[in-house]
Amino acid sequence: MKTINALVLLLVFNFGFAQKKFNKTDVQKFQKKINTEFADPKTSPLMAEDLKTFKSLEFFPISETYFVTATLEKAKGGKVFEMKTSGNYTPKYIKYGTLNFKINGKAFKLAVYQSLELIVQEKYKNHLFLPFSDLTSGKQSYIGGRYIDLEIPKGNTIAIDFNQAYNPYCAYNYKYSCPLVPQENDLKIEIKAGVKAFH
Repeated sequence: MKTINALVLLLVFNFGFAQKKFNKTDVQKFQKKINTEFADPKTSPLMAEDLKTFKSLEFFPISETYFVTATLEKAKGGKVFEMKTSGNYTPKYIKYGTLNFKINGKAFKLAVYQSLELIVQEKYKNHLFLPFSDLTSGKQSYIGGRYIDLEIPKGNTIAIDFNQAYNPYCAYNYKYSCPLVPQENDLKIEIKAGVKAFH
Protein backbone atom coordinates (compact mmCIF):
# COMPACT_ATOMS: atom_id res chain seq x y z
CA MET A 1 0.00 0.00 0.00
CA LYS A 2 1.46 3.33 -1.06
CA THR A 3 0.57 5.67 1.75
CA ILE A 4 2.77 8.51 2.92
CA ASN A 5 3.88 9.64 -0.52
CA ALA A 6 0.44 10.06 -2.06
CA LEU A 7 -0.22 13.54 -0.65
CA VAL A 8 3.39 14.69 -0.90
CA LEU A 9 3.54 13.74 -4.59
CA LEU A 10 0.35 15.65 -5.27
CA LEU A 11 1.80 18.71 -3.59
CA VAL A 12 4.88 18.68 -5.78
CA PHE A 13 2.89 19.75 -8.82
CA ASN A 14 -0.04 21.52 -7.19
CA PHE A 15 1.44 23.65 -4.44
CA GLY A 16 2.22 27.31 -4.81
CA PHE A 17 -0.60 28.85 -6.78
CA ALA A 18 -1.28 31.53 -4.17
CA GLN A 19 -3.39 34.22 -5.79
CA LYS A 20 -5.68 37.10 -4.91
CA LYS A 21 -7.71 37.57 -8.10
CA PHE A 22 -9.17 35.07 -10.52
CA ASN A 23 -6.67 34.25 -13.24
CA LYS A 24 -7.63 31.87 -16.03
CA THR A 25 -3.96 31.45 -16.99
CA ASP A 26 -3.17 30.06 -13.51
CA VAL A 27 -5.85 27.42 -13.99
CA GLN A 28 -4.53 26.53 -17.44
CA LYS A 29 -1.02 26.16 -15.97
CA PHE A 30 -2.44 23.89 -13.25
CA GLN A 31 -4.18 21.73 -15.86
CA LYS A 32 -1.08 21.49 -18.01
CA LYS A 33 1.12 20.61 -15.05
CA ILE A 34 -1.16 17.87 -13.74
CA ASN A 35 -1.52 16.37 -17.25
CA THR A 36 2.26 16.40 -17.71
CA GLU A 37 2.76 14.62 -14.39
CA PHE A 38 0.10 12.00 -15.18
CA ALA A 39 1.61 11.30 -18.62
CA ASP A 40 5.10 10.68 -17.19
CA PRO A 41 5.63 7.05 -16.06
CA LYS A 42 8.02 8.29 -13.34
CA THR A 43 5.44 10.52 -11.64
CA SER A 44 2.08 9.17 -12.78
CA PRO A 45 -0.27 7.53 -10.26
CA LEU A 46 -2.09 5.79 -13.12
CA MET A 47 -2.14 2.03 -13.43
CA ALA A 48 0.00 0.67 -16.29
CA GLU A 49 -2.94 -0.13 -18.56
CA ASP A 50 -4.43 3.39 -18.11
CA LEU A 51 -1.07 5.08 -18.66
CA LYS A 52 -0.76 3.44 -22.09
CA THR A 53 -3.87 5.24 -23.39
CA PHE A 54 -3.69 8.42 -21.28
CA LYS A 55 -4.05 11.71 -23.16
CA SER A 56 -5.60 14.14 -20.68
CA LEU A 57 -7.67 14.32 -17.52
CA GLU A 58 -11.17 15.71 -17.89
CA PHE A 59 -11.89 19.09 -16.35
CA PHE A 60 -15.02 21.11 -15.76
CA PRO A 61 -15.05 24.35 -17.80
CA ILE A 62 -12.97 27.06 -16.10
CA SER A 63 -15.36 29.38 -14.27
CA GLU A 64 -14.86 32.51 -12.19
CA THR A 65 -17.99 31.55 -10.22
CA TYR A 66 -15.91 28.97 -8.35
CA PHE A 67 -13.12 31.36 -7.40
CA VAL A 68 -13.97 32.76 -3.97
CA THR A 69 -12.36 34.89 -1.30
CA ALA A 70 -12.96 33.26 2.07
CA THR A 71 -12.66 34.63 5.58
CA LEU A 72 -10.41 32.47 7.73
CA GLU A 73 -11.54 31.87 11.28
CA LYS A 74 -8.65 30.21 13.11
CA ALA A 75 -9.42 27.21 15.31
CA LYS A 76 -8.65 27.60 19.00
CA GLY A 77 -6.60 24.89 20.65
CA GLY A 78 -6.67 22.56 17.67
CA LYS A 79 -6.44 18.97 18.85
CA VAL A 80 -4.42 16.41 16.94
CA PHE A 81 -6.60 13.74 15.35
CA GLU A 82 -6.13 10.79 13.03
CA MET A 83 -7.76 11.40 9.66
CA LYS A 84 -9.45 8.33 8.21
CA THR A 85 -8.07 7.14 4.89
CA SER A 86 -9.03 4.67 2.17
CA GLY A 87 -6.45 2.26 3.64
CA ASN A 88 -5.12 1.33 7.06
CA TYR A 89 -2.78 4.29 7.36
CA THR A 90 -4.12 7.09 9.59
CA PRO A 91 -2.07 10.31 9.29
CA LYS A 92 -2.20 12.91 12.04
CA TYR A 93 -3.77 16.30 11.35
CA ILE A 94 -4.94 19.35 13.23
CA LYS A 95 -7.86 21.58 12.26
CA TYR A 96 -6.30 24.94 11.41
CA GLY A 97 -9.52 26.86 10.98
CA THR A 98 -12.80 27.40 9.15
CA LEU A 99 -13.17 29.11 5.78
CA ASN A 100 -16.38 31.11 5.29
CA PHE A 101 -17.33 32.10 1.74
CA LYS A 102 -20.22 32.60 -0.67
CA ILE A 103 -21.03 31.09 -4.05
CA ASN A 104 -23.84 32.75 -6.02
CA GLY A 105 -24.83 34.66 -2.88
CA LYS A 106 -25.22 31.55 -0.71
CA ALA A 107 -22.99 31.11 2.36
CA PHE A 108 -20.83 28.03 2.87
CA LYS A 109 -18.02 26.95 5.16
CA LEU A 110 -15.22 24.40 5.03
CA ALA A 111 -12.69 23.27 7.61
CA VAL A 112 -9.04 23.47 6.59
CA TYR A 113 -6.35 21.24 8.08
CA GLN A 114 -2.61 20.89 8.60
CA SER A 115 -0.72 17.63 8.23
CA LEU A 116 1.67 17.14 11.16
CA GLU A 117 3.87 15.12 8.82
CA LEU A 118 4.18 17.90 6.26
CA ILE A 119 4.47 21.03 8.41
CA VAL A 120 7.82 19.84 9.83
CA GLN A 121 9.23 20.19 6.29
CA GLU A 122 10.42 23.72 5.48
CA LYS A 123 8.78 23.63 2.03
CA TYR A 124 5.33 22.81 3.44
CA LYS A 125 5.37 24.57 6.83
CA ASN A 126 2.62 26.97 5.68
CA HIS A 127 0.63 24.37 3.75
CA LEU A 128 -3.10 23.97 4.38
CA PHE A 129 -5.07 20.93 3.24
CA LEU A 130 -8.64 21.47 2.04
CA PRO A 131 -10.54 18.24 1.27
CA PHE A 132 -14.18 18.57 0.23
CA SER A 133 -17.07 16.72 -1.32
CA ASP A 134 -20.09 18.25 -3.04
CA LEU A 135 -23.24 17.36 -4.98
CA THR A 136 -21.20 16.34 -8.04
CA SER A 137 -19.32 13.69 -6.01
CA GLY A 138 -20.09 10.23 -7.33
CA LYS A 139 -21.63 11.73 -10.47
CA GLN A 140 -19.47 14.07 -12.56
CA SER A 141 -16.63 14.11 -10.01
CA TYR A 142 -14.84 11.45 -7.94
CA ILE A 143 -17.09 9.78 -5.37
CA GLY A 144 -14.51 10.24 -2.61
CA GLY A 145 -14.33 14.03 -2.98
CA ARG A 146 -11.45 16.25 -4.03
CA TYR A 147 -8.59 18.27 -2.58
CA ILE A 148 -7.30 21.83 -2.83
CA ASP A 149 -3.91 23.01 -1.56
CA LEU A 150 -3.72 26.38 0.16
CA GLU A 151 -1.16 28.43 2.02
CA ILE A 152 -1.54 30.19 5.38
CA PRO A 153 -2.43 33.80 4.50
CA LYS A 154 -0.84 36.86 6.07
CA GLY A 155 -4.25 38.28 6.94
CA ASN A 156 -7.63 36.67 7.62
CA THR A 157 -8.75 36.23 4.00
CA ILE A 158 -7.74 33.48 1.62
CA ALA A 159 -8.51 32.81 -2.04
CA ILE A 160 -9.98 29.40 -2.90
CA ASP A 161 -9.97 28.44 -6.57
CA PHE A 162 -12.14 25.36 -7.00
CA ASN A 163 -10.94 25.28 -10.62
CA GLN A 164 -7.75 23.82 -9.14
CA ALA A 165 -9.50 21.05 -7.21
CA TYR A 166 -7.91 17.66 -7.92
CA ASN A 167 -8.64 14.02 -7.19
CA PRO A 168 -6.76 11.96 -4.60
CA TYR A 169 -4.44 9.35 -6.09
CA CYS A 170 -6.75 6.54 -5.02
CA ALA A 171 -9.21 7.79 -7.66
CA TYR A 172 -6.76 6.35 -10.20
CA ASN A 173 -5.05 3.46 -8.45
CA TYR A 174 -6.23 1.20 -5.60
CA LYS A 175 -2.63 0.88 -4.33
CA TYR A 176 -2.79 4.34 -2.77
CA SER A 177 -4.20 5.24 0.62
CA CYS A 178 -5.77 8.70 0.66
CA PRO A 179 -7.36 10.89 3.35
CA LEU A 180 -11.17 10.69 3.34
CA VAL A 181 -13.14 13.94 3.31
CA PRO A 182 -14.39 14.68 6.86
CA GLN A 183 -18.19 14.91 7.14
CA GLU A 184 -18.04 18.61 8.04
CA ASN A 185 -16.62 19.32 4.57
CA ASP A 186 -19.53 17.98 2.52
CA LEU A 187 -20.92 20.94 0.56
CA LYS A 188 -24.60 21.05 -0.37
CA ILE A 189 -23.90 22.59 -3.77
CA GLU A 190 -22.56 21.39 -7.10
CA ILE A 191 -18.96 22.50 -7.51
CA LYS A 192 -18.67 22.25 -11.29
CA ALA A 193 -14.98 23.14 -11.33
CA GLY A 194 -11.66 21.33 -11.25
CA VAL A 195 -10.86 17.75 -12.19
CA LYS A 196 -13.75 15.44 -13.13
CA ALA A 197 -14.13 11.75 -12.33
CA PHE A 198 -11.64 9.45 -14.07
CA HIS A 199 -13.05 6.88 -16.46
